[in-house]
Amino acid sequence: MPESLKVLIVEDDAIISQLIEHHLDEFGHQALDISYNSERALDLIHNLKPDLIMLDINIEGIRDGIDIASIIDEKYEIPYIFIIALSDKSTLERAQKVKPLAYLVKPFRAEDLRASIAIGMSNYKRRVNNDPLTLDRINEDSLSPLSEKEYDILVELSKGLSNKQIGLALDLATNTVKWHTQNLYSKIGVKNRTAAAQWLVNLD
Repeated sequence: MPESLKVLIVEDDAIISQLIEHHLDEFGHQALDISYNSERALDLIHNLKPDLIMLDINIEGIRDGIDIASIIDEKYEIPYIFIIALSDKSTLERAQKVKPLAYLVKPFRAEDLRASIAIGMSNYKRRVNNDPLTLDRINEDSLSPLSEKEYDILVELSKGLSNKQIGLALDLATNTVKWHTQNLYSKIGVKNRTAAAQWLVNLD
C-alpha cells in the first residue's frame, strides 16, 4: 500500500465526512474532496482519479452507493470501501454482489478506519494479482487450522462487518458468530478484530 493515498470521501453526513477527513490527515493520507451526493461523486471520480474511495452506501441522490460501486467496477479500476450503518439483509446482499474490499461500520473509531484502509488495499492488491486469500493459505500461518465456517467469518470480519452484519450475510445467529470469532482469534493468535485484520494484511 502506498504510504500516502489520495482519497475521495463520498458521504452525505457532514460530521462523519469531516471526521474521516481528519483521520486521513492523521494517517498521512490526502482527502481530495468530499461529495455529499451521488451525481457529484461520479463527476469527482472521473476527474480526480483517486487512489481510494470511501463510499457511503446510503448516499443522497439518484443513485445509492451500491449503484456507484457498480459504475466504478465497470468504468474505473479504483478500490473502494463501503461506509455502512446497521443494514437489513437485502442491502447487505446487494453490497456483497459488487464485492467491496472492506467496510467501515458507523459509528467507528480511528483505528477502525485505519484497519479498513489497510485490509481494503491489501484485498485490492490480491485481486489485481489474482492471488485470493484461501483457507489453505491462512492455515499455513495459523496456530491451528481454521474450519470452513471460521474462515468465512474471518473474511467478513476482516472487511469490517459487525457480528450482527456477518450473521445476516452468512445466515448465522449473532451468538454463533461470536462463538466462532473467539475460536478463530485463538487459532490465529490475536485478541480482537483489528488485530485479526492486521494479521491478514501481514500474510502478504
